[in-house]
Amino acid sequence: MDVFQEAEMLRKVPFFGGLDPAKLKLLAFTSRALRFASGENLMRAGELADSAYVILEGEVEILGETSAGEFVVAVQGRNALIGEMGVIMNAPRTATVRAKDAVHALRISDDVFLRLLTENPDCALHVMRVLSTRLSASTREMQALKGQLQAAQSAPGGGAAA
Repeated sequence: MDVFQEAEMLRKVPFFGGLDPAKLKLLAFTSRALRFASGENLMRAGELADSAYVILEGEVEILGETSAGEFVVAVQGRNALIGEMGVIMNAPRTATVRAKDAVHALRISDDVFLRLLTENPDCALHVMRVLSTRLSASTREMQALKGQLQAAQSAPGGGAAA
């Protein structure tokens, strides 16, 4: 796939939809196209967040981990932007991301991604909206789980050991 094809694919990503064609081509040129086999990690929790990824083809699983093992938090597919949170926070990755099937992704380095945000307010606003939506969904899930836990603890024989 050449730079022009990648730029055309990037145009379909909501995050990049408002960019002019020259910026899309520059983004495609400065990014790195990668392929991941099913089961291969794109990133691991705790690693340095040195890039964001755009999923061009395939699906990835975002994984959480507990003492009982890994679990799927979410599945993302074509046109999804992943890994941006660690880049924005300048912090280690908060989750492991693994290819669910064969994945074609565009790796955008942290400096290019941050420059894109600072020079394009519409892109920055879109990222804020995506992150806010994720936070809102996580808060709702946490409230529901807390309610279930409290109900289980208050049920006869469901009290937790002190």
